Amino acid sequence: MKLYIAEKPSLGRAIADALPKPHKKQDGFIEVGDGSIVSWCIGHLLEQAEPEDYDPKYKKWQFQDLPIVPDTWQFKAKTKTKKQLGVLKKLIKRASTIVHAGDPDREGQLLVDEVLQHVGLTNAQKQNVQRLLISDLNVNAVKRAMTGIQSNQSFVPLSVSALARARADWLYGMNLTRAYTLAGQKTGYQGVLSVGRVQTPVLGLVVKRDKEIAGFISKPFYEVSAHLITDKNEPLMAKWQPSDACSPYMDDEKRVLVKGLAENVASRITGQPAEVVKLTKKPKKQFAPLPYNLSALQIDANKRFGMSAKQVLDVCQSLYEKHKLITYPRSDNRYLPSAHYHEKEQVLSAVENNQGCEKNQLNNADLSIKSKCWNDNKVAAHHAIIPTSKKLKSAQLGHNEQQVYQLICTMYLAQFYPAYTYNETVAEILISGGLFIAKAKQVTNEGFKTLFGRKRLSDEQESVFLPPLAEGQPLLCQDAQVQEKHTQPPQYYTDASLLAAMTGISRYVKDVQIKKILKETDGLGTEATRAGIIELLFKRGFLKREGKLIKSSDIGQAMINMLPEALTLPDRTALWESHLAKIANKECNYQNFMEPLIVQIGEVISTANITQGISFKGLSKPRNKPRFKKRRKNITKTQN
Repeated sequence: MKLYIAEKPSLGRAIADALPKPHKKQDGFIEVGDGSIVSWCIGHLLEQAEPEDYDPKYKKWQFQDLPIVPDTWQFKAKTKTKKQLGVLKKLIKRASTIVHAGDPDREGQLLVDEVLQHVGLTNAQKQNVQRLLISDLNVNAVKRAMTGIQSNQSFVPLSVSALARARADWLYGMNLTRAYTLAGQKTGYQGVLSVGRVQTPVLGLVVKRDKEIAGFISKPFYEVSAHLITDKNEPLMAKWQPSDACSPYMDDEKRVLVKGLAENVASRITGQPAEVVKLTKKPKKQFAPLPYNLSALQIDANKRFGMSAKQVLDVCQSLYEKHKLITYPRSDNRYLPSAHYHEKEQVLSAVENNQGCEKNQLNNADLSIKSKCWNDNKVAAHHAIIPTSKKLKSAQLGHNEQQVYQLICTMYLAQFYPAYTYNETVAEILISGGLFIAKAKQVTNEGFKTLFGRKRLSDEQESVFLPPLAEGQPLLCQDAQVQEKHTQPPQYYTDASLLAAMTGISRYVKDVQIKKILKETDGLGTEATRAGIIELLFKRGFLKREGKLIKSSDIGQAMINMLPEALTLPDRTALWESHLAKIANKECNYQNFMEPLIVQIGEVISTANITQGISFKGLSKPRNKPRFKKRRKNITKTQN
């Protein structure tokens, strides 16, 4: 008997729909016409044991017991899904062939692998397990996926990577949460001070930004604009470019801080002759952005519709599992397999039927265009989020679902639109020995940008023209204007900007070597976990919302002030992701990752034991008291 094990019931039903009929639904599985059986997990059926499961003494939090490091790691059945685990155990024993059909990511790989490990397959049985990767729950797509079944052994490194992350998160979060909660208790603080290798640096980003804003002092700076005319009385304007000699009067961003200097330049050039010393004309081209991964979609949906990262993820799960209108949503990839290009007509037909794009937009698409998104070399376990060929029979989508679906459809449609093109002209003009620059842009083809509307093109709404110019051409500076501007504080984080910070974390890393490492494995958390991490910080009272803005609470600020700076910076967890990616790619092994980590945790605990948490005096614990034990059920999937 062939047994398919899916990650969730919805995926199990999709697999069954692609297999021969008749189907017979049983308790926890489906029998299909060819004798195969389809069953499923319900998320993680197993969870890591609690410290007190290893030794009852760990139920009481004490410094002398830290760090807690299991000699032999234990899993235990989750209470709510123990029945389904029992169903799978019986089916696995009967199966001659097992097909692993977890979601196409490292957590989906681990989720089924840990069940197979728990049941105790022999080495021979493990060698025969097959792997089915499904990104689209529609019947035809599932059938196509079944023609590409691979050996599960090829995905063992991916599973080891996920296991290493889960255990490292357990060690890091559980030990340091206990250590700093105990440190906080020395000052009378009774809440739990939760520390996580991702959540704490994310909180650190917000606290640091809030401090920068609170301490910001606006300073004036000055720009000089020259109003020029040609010999034919054609006007143009050019902006002064301060020379190196002005450096003592400028800030790090080359802004002039001394008004007198700017006024002197303006008075010296007024009424003076000018000359075009260099003229550069270049045609420019911008291709459509790649289709969405989850983070890019969450960022756009927050900017356009004000949706939180968690809302977008929930909507995507509904579009994927319930409506089957999009491909697998928890993807970090923005490329597509080349084979998908041949399905464009069916997909766009469904987009039109489901009102994913306007009819005129679809009519203007050029299906002969093949953008760079179709690239097999860039596609691993999963690909970009795109619409499927599923057609709705009637309007079935809620408001948020329709909005997110339309974003996904529009980005997919953009792959069949020409590039946005324009001509850029830069004129370098010399006036009384000072350099001024005039720029112009003439749009030659709006291309794909017609799909996004003018709001998306706020910086490119209008073409800017210059009169005909030539190198050596004389001009006259009729007037000059000094404009006073003021430096602006950083902006408070929103869901969009915080997600952008998490995905582009190298910008916040100081160490040059770590920045290098992050070029390939950039990001705090994963596509699947980022929304949950942000929401977790709200639940724990470390963050608060003010409209669309995300700010740190008093307790969140005190928490970051209490911790060693190294725990609050993204460097450590970014390096983790680098090591985990290397494990998945067979470039690093489990021991080389875990052993140094255990040493580091011990060193941090020693520091925590002497921490003076005076910053918590007078602060009450969060309204929703977080408990580390409650967190365990999702730690390997969404919360770290």
